[in-house]
Amino acid sequence: MSAADRFFDSNVVLYLISEDESKADRAEELISQGGHISVQVLNESASVATRKLKMAHDEVREVLTTVRAICQVNPLTEETHDLGMQIAERYQLSIYDAMIAASALEAGCTTLFSEDMQDGLTINRTLKVKNPFAS
Repeated sequence: MSAADRFFDSNVVLYLISEDESKADRAEELISQGGHISVQVLNESASVATRKLKMAHDEVREVLTTVRAICQVNPLTEETHDLGMQIAERYQLSIYDAMIAASALEAGCTTLFSEDMQDGLTINRTLKVKNPFAS
């Protein structure tokens, strides 16, 4: 699978700064190979890192700048929103998860790495969710 085929959910990005060494190592291994993220992934990651993990803004900025240098960042558009709403309804996903899936589809990705969504779920016959931390 090429970097162009891979999309990372916020939880994978957040594991880069996790105290769980095995998950942090796995996240680093995957992200270092490149892929796609969306602006939503950046926003969710920054929110969790500052609010829940109590990281300083400059520390969060440093981590996300590194991720941005490796991964292509895809914008959120009205089309993303419309597709995300359709996905949320059809697959019974949360709005936020559906927007991530919509961004991945718009980027032309075939694999969505996420710990939060159902491992093995195929969305719109194109995008397969894979839990990178499942044994």
